[in-house]
Order: sequence, then C-alpha cells, then structure tokens
Amino acid sequence: MRRNERADDRDKRALRREILLARGRLTADDVRESATALAGRALGLPELSHARTVAAYVSVGSEPGTPALLDALHARGVRVLLPALLPDNDLDWGQYAGEESLARVRHGGGRMTLLEPSGERLGPDAVTGADAVLLPGLAVDARGMRLGRGGGSYDRVLARLERADAHPALVVLLYDTEVVERVPEEPHDRPVHAAVTPSGVRRFGRADPREAVST
Repeated sequence: MRRNERADDRDKRALRREILLARGRLTADDVRESATALAGRALGLPELSHARTVAAYVSVGSEPGTPALLDALHARGVRVLLPALLPDNDLDWGQYAGEESLARVRHGGGRMTLLEPSGERLGPDAVTGADAVLLPGLAVDARGMRLGRGGGSYDRVLARLERADAHPALVVLLYDTEVVERVPEEPHDRPVHAAVTPSGVRRFGRADPREAVST
C-alpha cells in the first residue's frame, strides 16, 4: 500500500467516525420521518419506476430507513432482492416477500444482528440480474464516490457486477448532510450513479433515463 493510500484509509476512518457520531444523535422520530421522505424520493426515480428487479437492503439502527421503500417496491410487483451476510463478508441474496419473510440473524459472535431473507438463497451472483442496486453508505461526494462502512461487502458486489458486465443503476441512500465535498478514494472504489436523500436526488455521470433519446 502506497503512502497516499494509507492516508486515504485514515481519512476514510475519520470521516466514518464523524458521520456515525452524527447518526448516533438522531432520535427515533428523526429516523422515522427521514425514512418516509426518503421512500417518497426513491420511488419517484425512473430507475426504480421501470425496474423489474431491485437489489436493496434492510436498514439497521440509525441508517436511513428502508422498510417503507421495500414494502412499496414489493407492492408494485418488483422483485426485491435482499442480502444475507456470508462468513467471509461476501453477500448471498434472497427474495423479499414482506416483513414476515425476514429473520434476525446474528453475526460476528453475536455482536451484530441483521434482518435477512429467510427463504431460498439465490447465490452471490443473483445481484447481477438486478436493474437497480440500492447501496448503503455513509457519504457521497460530487463525483459519486461512496463511503461505505469499511467491511468490503459492497466492494465485492460492485466488482462482481463489473466482472459480469452488468450495468444496473447504482443508488446510495443517505441523509442530507452526508453529501460532502470529497470522499477519500482508493483504487478499488467505484462511483454510484445517484444519491437519494430525504430532500432530493443527486446524479453523477449518468443521465436521467427520462432524458434518453431512442435512435
């Protein structure tokens, strides 16, 4: 690892701590109200309006809330894929069929509990068939570079999409204050196409599908 890469890694850790502290100050009402607004913004995205399959995730704690969005996509008839964390931090996938299709699963010796699909496992490559992938994150910058939590699970997802020559819309869900000037970047990082916050949508290097011209 080169010296500047080590510096970027340190900067990432510092920015993660700052954002997680801010999220920790949110009340349950803050999270709930933001989740309602976030779902409304996300459901208006053409990328989701036209999608047949969406890979998403179940938010935990003070993350920008996704349950209302998952239920709305499912009610539309969208095939919603949710991740299941594997021992090596890669992700398997299962289909969402409503709240009753989720199970609480403990990871890391019981230190972390996630809601995961309880049905059939579809394999890590199932994500390559998604029309849109909703990514968790802590921040995004003007270039579309996303700051994750550092576990590497979604770096693997993005690398898998690249190997499969799959090109779904990549959308990160954040709070308004988490759109920042710059996210420290490492060689393996990949930009997203859009960020959705409770107050709006930011796009990065990929046109709104409604503006596409058929030839």
